[in-house]
Amino acid sequence: MRVVGLVESISFVLLLFVAMPLKYLAGQPEAVRVVGTAHGALWILFVVALLLAALEQKWGVVTILAGLVASMVPLGPVYFDRWVTRKSGNQ
Repeated sequence: MRVVGLVESISFVLLLFVAMPLKYLAGQPEAVRVVGTAHGALWILFVVALLLAALEQKWGVVTILAGLVASMVPLGPVYFDRWVTRKSGNQ
């Protein structure tokens, strides 16, 4: 989940701060299409990894919801990983 979260976070930042400006400021909508598609696939992979980790670690609903909310914020999965690692005491 850690690796998927990091890659998903990077794809989200690229989408927001590279592809979107290219689309709206440079007239290149294909940038959003490519990066957006990759980001969407990585987001789905992150949610699957989150659910698998939740089953393995026996996380409660609050932790799962925190992971889902974090996945909608730029770099959120990175912060979620740090939070969940500290919470479990596995630093």
